[in-house]
Amino acid sequence: MLEIKNLSVSYGAIKALHGVSLSVKPGSIVTLIGSNGAGKSTTLRAVSSLVKVQTGEIVYDGKNIVGLPPHKIVARGLAQVPEGRMVFANLTVQENLMMGAYLQRDTQAIRRDRDFVFGIFPRLQEREKQIAGTLSGGEQQMLAIGRALMSKPKFLMMDEPSLGIAPLLVKTIFEKIVEINRQHGITILLVEQNANLALEISHFGYVLETGRIILQNESAALRADPKVRSAYLGG
Repeated sequence: MLEIKNLSVSYGAIKALHGVSLSVKPGSIVTLIGSNGAGKSTTLRAVSSLVKVQTGEIVYDGKNIVGLPPHKIVARGLAQVPEGRMVFANLTVQENLMMGAYLQRDTQAIRRDRDFVFGIFPRLQEREKQIAGTLSGGEQQMLAIGRALMSKPKFLMMDEPSLGIAPLLVKTIFEKIVEINRQHGITILLVEQNANLALEISHFGYVLETGRIILQNESAALRADPKVRSAYLGG
């Protein structure tokens, strides 16, 4: 469903990605793990056309999307949940969700999509009229995912969904990621520093180090790999 071929990205004189190649099959969860500064977020931002691609191809659903404006990528069914959640803090939960549906015109379909989001995250329905900035970190993460789901994605990219969230809610968020994938058929590319959790719920994984893919395998095999265990899984 997504194939990245020989992707290179630079920030000024600093090269962030050096010929990264990876693929994501329809219906799967694929995770990208690595230390801070490895280029994980840059990879997602390149797919969303938020950073300029120097060389390489990004083929989504059979078409090269390099150079397409971000809103046209969203219109093709590819949405991103950004690192740090980036909810509209001064808007209500309901208004944030409506921002996710900005490309939709059918009000009945928008209502159905909102009910779909509330079905996955009942807590958002309880807080529908609440200002987003007053939610807990975990609730804001639910809202960021819900907002992305309002765009009717076939493919969802998530950047560090566990970042800054209480451990109990992290478990809930990851259970919901699995539900979105397995029950609703949405393909997911997950960037996550909690490598243990990411490899536990994903089908396939890539290890990124200083802008290069250094390892790739089925997630279970990566979890068992001594190099991965010592570098990313705490022994």
